[in-house]
Amino acid sequence: MNIPVAPVPKPRMTKSDSWRKRPAVVKYWKFKDDLKAVVKGDLEPRFKITFYVPMSVSWSKRQKAAMNGQPHQMKPDIDNYLKAFMDALSSDDSYIYDVHARKFWSETGSIELEEF
Repeated sequence: MNIPVAPVPKPRMTKSDSWRKRPAVVKYWKFKDDLKAVVKGDLEPRFKITFYVPMSVSWSKRQKAAMNGQPHQMKPDIDNYLKAFMDALSSDDSYIYDVHARKFWSETGSIELEEF
């Protein structure tokens, strides 16, 4: 299943985030709402997921062409993307026991979810 939502890492949240709207938190809540609108139901306990991280608009065309489809080996870490994804779709993700996750650079952000 291809999900046309750009991945967002899970930010570290504090109590003050309920009244102080930090950009990272606002972006995460929008991601969560967008993801819930596209994906219906709970996650399977085993799945493969690929995060396609959009390249920066400040990059040159040459740099974008060179990096498109290459592994994303920078921060944010893959576990932050995975945590944001699982927390958005499941209130209790303790039943998930097998996950294969990858992240790549892409022109547009999206998430590809494949069940085992």
